[in-house]
Amino acid sequence: MTAPTTATDVNQPSLEHAPRTGRRMSWPVLLLVIAGALALTSIVRLITGANGITNVSQMSTALQLAVPIGLAGLGGLWAERAGVVNIGLEGMMILGTWFGAWAGFQWGPWTGVLVGIIGGCLGGLLHAVVTITFNVNHIVSGVAINILALGATRYLAPLAFEGHQGGSAKQSPPVDSLGHFSIPGLSDWLESLNDQHWFFVSDIAGLLGGLVTDVSWLTLLAVALIPATWWILWRTPFGLRLRSCGENPIAAESLGVNVYKYKYLAVIISGGLAGLGGVFLSIVANPFYLEGQTSGRGYIGLAAMIFGNWMPGGLAIGAGLFGYTDSLNLRGGSANVHALLLLGALLLVAGAIWLAIRKKYVKAAITFVIGALVFAWYAGTNEVPNQVVSATPYVVTLVVLALSAQRLRMPKADGMQYRKGQGK
Repeated sequence: MTAPTTATDVNQPSLEHAPRTGRRMSWPVLLLVIAGALALTSIVRLITGANGITNVSQMSTALQLAVPIGLAGLGGLWAERAGVVNIGLEGMMILGTWFGAWAGFQWGPWTGVLVGIIGGCLGGLLHAVVTITFNVNHIVSGVAINILALGATRYLAPLAFEGHQGGSAKQSPPVDSLGHFSIPGLSDWLESLNDQHWFFVSDIAGLLGGLVTDVSWLTLLAVALIPATWWILWRTPFGLRLRSCGENPIAAESLGVNVYKYKYLAVIISGGLAGLGGVFLSIVANPFYLEGQTSGRGYIGLAAMIFGNWMPGGLAIGAGLFGYTDSLNLRGGSANVHALLLLGALLLVAGAIWLAIRKKYVKAAITFVIGALVFAWYAGTNEVPNQVVSATPYVVTLVVLALSAQRLRMPKADGMQYRKGQGK
């Protein structure tokens, strides 16, 4: 007689014995690091006079830009925790933008949200069929979905939008707003405190003010999905079985887990979350669909997921970082980026000191030289070219991934082909 399968049983061969690289940062240490970075930013603000880098409007814009990146990253996390690489997040976001705007201008914004999620789910279902059932390479399938989604929406847009007021071959008619809210009293008080330009206190006020001022209801939903994802994947039997499929699907199958089912569910949910990110772009960020409006955010969402070490909390921090750098394009770009050169130089010097303490002298020397060059760039100029401002989000993405690569651990079976019964 065999013992009944339980969530704990599934965990034994696949998760508890998975190798780990490095130590996970505790919440107190993480909060201390964030506070230190904010204090350093405050010092830079006082030295340079670039008060815009932490004001309420800057933080509010950063939050708005971080949401679609975070939703795409969450989609990637669901898929990859089940062992399926989802490069097709960009295409699923494109489907979300188109379907959301198409349904939104006809039947209202909340219907647009629902239909946009369904559009993303359709992209996820296609990716699941191709990769899970037919065992096509995950990267090839994802790239094909990105191309297919772009071509499909270019074909459908003229058919659906031309002839309607405000519509064209590349743009949908306007969609009604989902509505925004600010917390009465608190948002005004934080904005007033931020305007005092005090050290650290005003910067915290700017950060918190951006979270409670002129916030969309869809933003609130997106933020709530971060802890919800953590709870489902790490605190429920469903999540444990799903993660076991990404760590050791053969062992999971031997314990009675329907690996195909969990992989399918994960990839479809992944597509729905990416589609929701697309809906945010075409209903909240802009009240209409516009060809090319995803602008690579699906790829940056994937980068945020990797930066976050395939964890929801780290993903949220990565999305916030990339959203903040992206917001520099919209608000005081050149002056703010020039001020952040000083911040980057200080962070590099601090990193060099830390590497020297750990006796990694070669890396410390290289980091210090790069920091000195960045400081020379800051000291020798009064502004940076607009091209640098536009490239800042992508440069930060590459730098952050390069610096964080050594501490990452992806799910063991991520991207691996699986056939039912292959372990027998």
